[in-house]
Amino acid sequence: MHHPAELLERFPSLTILVVGDAVLDVWMYAGCSRLSREAPVPVLDVTRTEPSPGAAANAAANAAALGARVEYVGVLGADADGEELRRQLAARGVGTGGLVTDPSRGTTAKRRVVCDGQVMARFDSEPGRPWSAGAREELAARVSARMADADCVLVSDYGDGALADPLPQVVAAGRRVLRGPLVVDGHRFERWRRCRPTAMTPSAAEVLGTPDGAPADGRRVAELTACSGRLLDEAASELLLTSLDAEGTLLHPRGHAPHRTRAVAANRQSACGAGDTLAAAFTLALTAGAPPTQAADLAQEAANVVVGRPGTTCCSAQELGERLAARPLAGRAGDAGGRVLSAEALAESVRAHRAAGRRIVFTNGCFDVVHVGHAEYLQQAAALGEVLVVALNSDRSVRRLKGPDRPIVPEGERAAMVAALRAVDHVVLFDDPTPERLLEVVRPDVYVKGGDYTPEMLPETEVVERLGGRVVCVDYVSNHSTTELVDRIRAGRPAHAPS
Repeated sequence: MHHPAELLERFPSLTILVVGDAVLDVWMYAGCSRLSREAPVPVLDVTRTEPSPGAAANAAANAAALGARVEYVGVLGADADGEELRRQLAARGVGTGGLVTDPSRGTTAKRRVVCDGQVMARFDSEPGRPWSAGAREELAARVSARMADADCVLVSDYGDGALADPLPQVVAAGRRVLRGPLVVDGHRFERWRRCRPTAMTPSAAEVLGTPDGAPADGRRVAELTACSGRLLDEAASELLLTSLDAEGTLLHPRGHAPHRTRAVAANRQSACGAGDTLAAAFTLALTAGAPPTQAADLAQEAANVVVGRPGTTCCSAQELGERLAARPLAGRAGDAGGRVLSAEALAESVRAHRAAGRRIVFTNGCFDVVHVGHAEYLQQAAALGEVLVVALNSDRSVRRLKGPDRPIVPEGERAAMVAALRAVDHVVLFDDPTPERLLEVVRPDVYVKGGDYTPEMLPETEVVERLGGRVVCVDYVSNHSTTELVDRIRAGRPAHAPS
């Protein structure tokens, strides 16, 4: 594990080759004050137009914004949209010497009209014919000439046809000379199997074959976990990083337990391009030496920077560094006395956080004998906002809940241990059966409980929703509980029974 600042400092020394399908994203921002005479439709007065690189071109732009040296290889049409996309890439510091122009068809473009923050219409220009064989062969030749000089390769496969044969064969041949990881952002596992990718980064919808990526019973994390081994084998890949859209990602390293990251809340139209940011940051973090779980966490924070912004945007190295640095320090804003607070001091800190525009997450529990299940749970909770408040049951409250032989660890020590976790910003003790009075004080944006609960089971749900927040039940970490740990100690069983 590396300090995040060290990883970011290595990005400018890296050369990344981005290969894939390019799109020109155009955002037209408009106002509306009247209806048309011709039909009952609003008349939108466009006041600002912003073109941006999209799809693989957006991944290249994000890699450049994070400080890396970027060479982009893709195919553009011989048209005004292709020229505009070339200009936008160059303006963002992306090397465009690998771009191929195909006079036989146009550039894919997506134009959106936005009024008062709402996408009112989208107009797509998607030529119905494939790229020419000559353009595809030239694309493959330019990739082949650049792979030996790259520290890593990101292939962004949006299915626009440029990455058909002979490109997979060329990437497979170049794999022998590539110094670092090969990441494929796509879901055509068989196409890229011969390339032995380090990681595949599909979306849940692509893996599960459903429009929104959710199986009928809503348990898509369980579905993805169940099929991860097969998918890793299909792609001959070591890592599978699946995007869950607004719910973050699920990382499956071959032979290891899955790792979950959490996204900040955003509507779908505000998350355009976040997957490209994720793929670029994940690739660079792996190349800089981060272990896969840390690379996934860093990439998620980069995606969290861009979601909620209008248009197709990039996460800069400075923005990512500030976000990573803010996590362990957030709890100290307006709080000179440390992270364990009284209810009164917590109220004061909450006011400071709200004034700074921070999103507040609240959870509660006994946390008696802190273990890895607690740490994973709190990490998932923290990822849902900028400030995590943990309400800790007092010793008297724990005895009422658990019996006279609990807690094992007294409240002062429990509070200190929970406060020492990087994910936690504030800890407050409470003596009531439920934390409802503290919820009235904090008024959290998100209230979190473990996956062994549902919102309907919780008496706090009515309070949270009345205060304008929402209830989220994160994944339950199985086989990790204080009761199981205590029973194991009493029985003298080792942590792992010998095979």
